[in-house]
Amino acid sequence: MDGGCVKMVNTRYPFLAGFMENKFLEFFNYWITDFWRFVGSFFVHIFKCYVLVCFSKFEQFKSLAVVKMYQQRGKYAQAFVHGGLALVMSLGVALGPSLVVGEAEAQSMISSGVGGAVIIGGEQEEVEESKVLGTMTDSVYLQPLTEVSDKPRAEKIEYEVQSGDTLSVLAEKFGVSVDTIRWANPEKIKSVKTVLKAGDTLVIPPVTGVVHKVKSGETVYSIAKKYDISAQGIVDFPFNDFTNDETFALAVGQVLVVPDGVMPDVQPWSPTSSLARVLTPDAGSVSATGSWIWPASGKITQRFLAWHKGIDIANKSGGAILAADSGKVVMAGWLDNAGYGNRVMVDHGNGYQTLYAHLSKISVKVGQNVKRGDVLGVMGSTGRSTGIHLHFEIRTAGGNVNPLNYLK
Repeated sequence: MDGGCVKMVNTRYPFLAGFMENKFLEFFNYWITDFWRFVGSFFVHIFKCYVLVCFSKFEQFKSLAVVKMYQQRGKYAQAFVHGGLALVMSLGVALGPSLVVGEAEAQSMISSGVGGAVIIGGEQEEVEESKVLGTMTDSVYLQPLTEVSDKPRAEKIEYEVQSGDTLSVLAEKFGVSVDTIRWANPEKIKSVKTVLKAGDTLVIPPVTGVVHKVKSGETVYSIAKKYDISAQGIVDFPFNDFTNDETFALAVGQVLVVPDGVMPDVQPWSPTSSLARVLTPDAGSVSATGSWIWPASGKITQRFLAWHKGIDIANKSGGAILAADSGKVVMAGWLDNAGYGNRVMVDHGNGYQTLYAHLSKISVKVGQNVKRGDVLGVMGSTGRSTGIHLHFEIRTAGGNVNPLNYLK
């Protein structure tokens, strides 16, 4: 009704207006208010009668489980671990082949393991049949993976010299040092200037070192001492045999390979023979400090002169040679078999280089970084030398400078 009708009803029929208002309130209370009360009561009932009961039972079960697990803690750990590993292995066996099909290396490894053949390579035609992993009766193309063994040769070999062969060429070809070939052929190689003749036969040991024929009274330890190597190095060589594997006893006349051995009282020719047993580790990223330390201890026997571009520090007992400052090793070895002998040169990256000459042993390699004070080698008398000493130089782009003006 519009506003006029309502006013007319209220004016003329006041009892009707009250009746309509009561009916509306009754309808609202019955259908709206009571309905939502019912809904609320229903959810409260569900929560109290079901949800709380479930939570209560869950808590009881959890408490019981915790008590049991605490009582039996660790008892089933091994079973769970073994079961888990078995499951992982089973999944690997079941799903592994399907995951690696199409990978050449994986297929080759699997085929070698199962004794069958799989397609490896890219230009085969019978691809559909080869996708089933397993043994096949049909011939299938197989490109095997080649692995180069790093196992040394068991024995020395005899090599016929070819035209153009030199000691350095043969040393590189067979992976041994020049001295190793020289010591194995003393009658044919008597000096560093020896020219090899085509057709001659040379003995080539299996590894760098010395091949020794055991004499009466000799032991692994005496032989190791003779060739300046640890006895363990001889024992560890896989092709050295012993009459008693417990005591490493030797038989007179048997041949032993002495890896990295050095002939006594003989001047080495090759730089690799001068490497120390323990090398100085790489120092990583370094930079010169500009502060120089003495490279060796001893007495100065020769000063810086116009014809002597460095200083000589002598010490009868030898001793370690230290890097005067941080830098990078740019030279290490006996490169010309004369002159400075075994030497190390360090580039300090600030316009200075230092040279350490006549070393008996070298403890660093070309390319590695060293810190100030790191060991470069051992004082010696290699090269053109009359006694144990260190020849030390500091070089710049403008020429050598007097080390005594820099050392502190």
